[in-house]
Amino acid sequence: MSGPERVVPVFPLGTVLFPFAVLALHVFEPRYRVMVRRVLDGDHEFGVVLIERGSEVGGGDTRFGVGTIARVVQASELPDGRWALAVVGTRRFRVVGWRPDDPYPQAEISELDEAAVPSADAAAARDRAGAAFDRLTLVVRALDPGVGVFPGLDPDPTQASYEGAARAPVGPLDAQRLLEASGPSERLDLLARLLDDVADDLRRV
Repeated sequence: MSGPERVVPVFPLGTVLFPFAVLALHVFEPRYRVMVRRVLDGDHEFGVVLIERGSEVGGGDTRFGVGTIARVVQASELPDGRWALAVVGTRRFRVVGWRPDDPYPQAEISELDEAAVPSADAAAARDRAGAAFDRLTLVVRALDPGVGVFPGLDPDPTQASYEGAARAPVGPLDAQRLLEASGPSERLDLLARLLDDVADDLRRV
């Protein structure tokens, strides 16, 4: 299920923002400075999408079609007009269509709901992902005893799926796969597989 369509400003980045995650941004390009001012004058929200090809500087990039609504929780304008922002991811969206960059990217979006799953299935998937984090932590601590103990996942499977995805030592394309998963069970099971792949790679080091 998805929500009604609306138009939002979008900041394409080289990283994935997950719901519940906090991201620090340094905004220096003139068009995004304009965007920040308009966002702060409005509802303090904009979209973040991963860049598939190209760069966030200067335009001409190719962007993925699923992203996250970011809400500005702290904003500081620097003397030269740059911005230092702290944002938190709130909910996912799918891009329905891109508007012309005028002057910054804007998109028609539809917000995405999480797929409904039986609570027992989601809890079991959460436990599998938590066990995968524990296995990876043991491997990492064998290589570097100074690494801390994994603190565990949130009891809520949906929050656990996003927080676990944000913590996972995976590249941006795998992070995008996690973001696009239809619901917590699918995301947590994919997360467990990716973590086990990382652990296997480290065992061969």
